[in-house]
Amino acid sequence: MSLHAQDDPALRAAQEERLRAVWKPPSGWFFRWTDVNNNRVGVWYTLTAFGFMLFAGVLALIMRAQLAVPSNDLVTASTFNQLFTLHGSMMMFLFAVPMFEAVSIILLPQLLGARDLPFPRLSAFGYWSFLIGGVFVSGSIFFDVAPDGGWFMYPPFTTRTDLSGLGADIWMLGLSFIEVSSVAAAVELIVGVLKCRPPGMRLNLMPLYAWYILVVAVMILFAFPPLIAGDVLFELERLLGWPFFDPAKGGDPLLWQHLFWIFGHPEVYIVFLPSIALFAMMIPTFARRHILGYPWIVLAAVGTAFLSFGLWVHHMFATGLPKISLAFFSAASEAVAIPTGVQIFVFIATLWAGRVVFSTPLLFALGAIAIFVIGGLTGVMVAIAPFDWQAHDTYFIVAHLHYVLIGGTLLPLFGGLYYYWPLITGKKLSDRLGRTAFWILFVGANLTFFPMHITGLLGMPRRVFTYPAELGVDGLNLLSTVGSYLFAAGVLVIVVDLALSPRRAKAPRNPWHAGTLEWLAHPDDEDWGIRSVPLIESRYPIWDQKDFVAKVDEGRFFLPDAEEGRRETIITTTIDARPAQVIRLGTPSVVPMITAVALGSVFILTTYHLYWLALAGGVVTLAAVLWWLWSTAEIPEKREKPIGHGIVLPLYRSGPAAPGWWAMFITMMADATAFSGLVFGYYFFWTVHPAFPPSGLGMNGPGAFWPMTAMGLTLASWAMTVAARELHARGQVSVARGLLGVGILVTLASLFAGLAGPWVTGLAPTLHVYPAIVWTLAIWTATHAGVGVICQSYTLARSIAGRMTPEYDADLRNITVYFHFLALTAIVTYATIGLFPLAS
Repeated sequence: MSLHAQDDPALRAAQEERLRAVWKPPSGWFFRWTDVNNNRVGVWYTLTAFGFMLFAGVLALIMRAQLAVPSNDLVTASTFNQLFTLHGSMMMFLFAVPMFEAVSIILLPQLLGARDLPFPRLSAFGYWSFLIGGVFVSGSIFFDVAPDGGWFMYPPFTTRTDLSGLGADIWMLGLSFIEVSSVAAAVELIVGVLKCRPPGMRLNLMPLYAWYILVVAVMILFAFPPLIAGDVLFELERLLGWPFFDPAKGGDPLLWQHLFWIFGHPEVYIVFLPSIALFAMMIPTFARRHILGYPWIVLAAVGTAFLSFGLWVHHMFATGLPKISLAFFSAASEAVAIPTGVQIFVFIATLWAGRVVFSTPLLFALGAIAIFVIGGLTGVMVAIAPFDWQAHDTYFIVAHLHYVLIGGTLLPLFGGLYYYWPLITGKKLSDRLGRTAFWILFVGANLTFFPMHITGLLGMPRRVFTYPAELGVDGLNLLSTVGSYLFAAGVLVIVVDLALSPRRAKAPRNPWHAGTLEWLAHPDDEDWGIRSVPLIESRYPIWDQKDFVAKVDEGRFFLPDAEEGRRETIITTTIDARPAQVIRLGTPSVVPMITAVALGSVFILTTYHLYWLALAGGVVTLAAVLWWLWSTAEIPEKREKPIGHGIVLPLYRSGPAAPGWWAMFITMMADATAFSGLVFGYYFFWTVHPAFPPSGLGMNGPGAFWPMTAMGLTLASWAMTVAARELHARGQVSVARGLLGVGILVTLASLFAGLAGPWVTGLAPTLHVYPAIVWTLAIWTATHAGVGVICQSYTLARSIAGRMTPEYDADLRNITVYFHFLALTAIVTYATIGLFPLAS
């Protein structure tokens, strides 16, 4: 009997029992925390992000109490600065982005008909990193050392240790650690969308949620790394005195603004687009029809993402930029309204053309769109430079930002909560409490933030802890404070509704009668997720494919069994989703937790200048990562296995067909983007200085000899690695090992040659920004060479241990991708510092 012919109830029961045994969570309270099933990790992630949101909301309520009346002394100026800095930082870094990643970790496997995403241990690592970093940053306020320089942390006040205390280091290093978890989640989500779709789900059949998450995850790869580059420069100035933002030594604080807002404005769309994705799932369900304009909404999402990277300077209109820059960025800021409007009108048209069934989730969606449109209209206003000059750094900007974020992030998430709660818990939330909460939230949001438009136009600056009665805004501020507490009451109603949920009866399966794959989930919440991986022929298969749910439940599609007792899912081709591989997924493990704790210790101990302990933490992190990789990569016990319907797939792939190759490529794209931020810094300084390097300080650069030598050595090592890959694939294992061994020595030599240039010429990075940025680029590249040595050594050890063969060579192919990027990094770095400007 073939795997898909499930007419025998006894056979079906045996298969289900094997699936249940494989996917059941670990027993014992501690070992449950080692589980890496993406559904459970996503739930932990979501609850943690929700908790941080509630805490940040409490901070906002204290601020509004302080501003309720003029000349109030409820909190001091120092405490107020900590409150608004931590509130903004937590909402952006600890709630908005992590929440979308957490929800996606839960939903994507079910939306894609997959048993799990390809790297569940990476998701677990991201969660633990997020939890540790979040507790570290948010807990600082209880010790009066919270950051107080604003969620944007503008130098020079934040980089001067005599003006800012430990809080700036806590913000910078703690949030840098959290950014690591965000990038890790982005890698998981991108590979999941591209490689874990069910057979038949071509790109043009993907659920819109998957499209949006793919777009947003790619945005993270290009938005977060420039901030990481800025963090590197920021901490080098604070900890070592390298003057990147000190004008007295050639630095420029505007560089930080550029790097921050290259991240900061796409960040707004990073948190907005996932909410639009929730609309894209809810609105067709309640309109009882396919969404209209599917290609247009996909193009609009991509267009919004693309334009969002050309808007960052509209946060800097008041810094004295050239008029041509103002005109370009003003036009781009207005143009982004076009793809955003396309998406909103598609939703309206779908509702107009459908047979609308009103519900609590739809109520949240419609209210969110209304509030977001108001924020969008004021966004068009501040995109016009003359108006921005008048409203900049007033409460008008506070009102605009919060209308966008509440309408574009918070209310959609609450709507998604009511929509997807039955999927997660098998129980519906209360419609009565939900609608009550919505109207309280809707009224509270408008009562809080609409008056701020007026207070801003009347001249009240943002980020002030008090104001004089003579300003004439006391009544408006009191109104905003009342509205904020009303809004908090609405959130409290939702919390109460969640708390009462476990006492309610089970909801029926697919209670909203939706048409997409995630609603195949059963209220009994079997651990394996989907019963069999389906063949997809429609965007709404539950609606369109005959007997679809029954066939999935009876195991009549693909991979209905776990006959080898392993967690598995199907990998498909990137464009047309043809079955390509059965992948073995990570099992419950303590390794991701240990790795996150060790890496977190590096950031936290560095904050307190405990450098030797931080170095020890780095060594433990490296050991944990190597342990993780060594224990995960394995040669399967057989080459292939049947998945049903006469299809047999390999259990191992390497190169571009494998998820691991994609993960390496995507990670290196993020790394290259961070590197480009540092290179941008070098050429930024070159443009703002009449002479760079400066004359008269004996700074003639590192010369051409050592940088060119380092470049040559790096390219030689790259060539050896590529040759080793090709020869190894042809069965010449001994020669490939020899090339890797020599490559280790050559890569190590390139590391020292790269540092020799600035060292031999005596460039002192504390004297001027030129030697500081030269040293930074050299250290960045040398560090990557050091990682290259570890990669080559690891691969050589795998080969000698018999864990890598010509047929099973993913390790070697993956590190070759790393060396491609290392070679590019070396070319750019050494050509820049050695030849531009040419050293005398």
